[in-house]
Amino acid sequence: MGTVKRGGQGVRRSAAARGRAGRAHAARAQTRSALGAALAYLPFTERQLQRVFLALILAAALTFAWFIASLAGLPALAGERFAAATANAGFAVKRVTVTGVERMDEQSVYQHALDERDRPIASLDMEGLRQELLELPWVADARVSRRLPDHIAIDIVERKPHAALAKADGWMLIDRTGRELQPISRTEAQDMLLVKGPGAARQVAELDRLLDMAPALKPKVREAEWIGNRRWNLTFDTGQVLALPQDENRAAGALVRFARLDGTNRLLGGKVASFDMRSPDRIYMRIPGRADGEPLALKEGGQP
Repeated sequence: MGTVKRGGQGVRRSAAARGRAGRAHAARAQTRSALGAALAYLPFTERQLQRVFLALILAAALTFAWFIASLAGLPALAGERFAAATANAGFAVKRVTVTGVERMDEQSVYQHALDERDRPIASLDMEGLRQELLELPWVADARVSRRLPDHIAIDIVERKPHAALAKADGWMLIDRTGRELQPISRTEAQDMLLVKGPGAARQVAELDRLLDMAPALKPKVREAEWIGNRRWNLTFDTGQVLALPQDENRAAGALVRFARLDGTNRLLGGKVASFDMRSPDRIYMRIPGRADGEPLALKEGGQP
């Protein structure tokens, strides 16, 4: 008796597989169509995009390789080898020139620069040398440059001397900020503004602003003493002393009033040895030979 094989289940599986394959093909076609539509809006061709992606991959690989090499110290070693090679080829520091020096000791600059002598010029720490020079008292600024094959050029900007500061062991030249420059003798300081008193160096900039308020009196001031860390006594070239009040604004107002009074009454050069303006409405004067100061009341408009 013959046997009949049924193939209905196999047919259904085959049909289902063909359906799934068709749907996958349609999805891929739709994806390609959407991607193609998106690419159509870009100003690149598909080949150009492939090149861009390839370049990005290579850049990432090189960056990773450089990172690994840096961890191993290879760039520093390569830099040292390059510097040594250039030095052997004659690119080593042999000459140093210094410009801009007028008052300071030029040798102090050379001492720092000559520490770099025979060093490969390619490995010269320019900023490090500049910072060393800025630590010198006279140096306000410094510019350091290489001039191949073997030359370092240094241009110095000096600080400007402004006054002589009295110290326990003598006199010190200072600039407008109170920065100490170098010791000087009393003879060298005789034509300069003399500044005295504990903490006076920190007040030099304020003193300069104060004296600028009375330009007619400024060149006549020979000495300024910082009293009690709060106010100034000014000594003029006549030897007369003016005591100013504390507080910058009050001191400036008193000095301006004194300048006006001197212009109308010639206070400087007269018999009065000292003027005390610490009181807001009076000037107390001391005349040699009198026991007490003689008060002088200020009239309306600042007239005595």
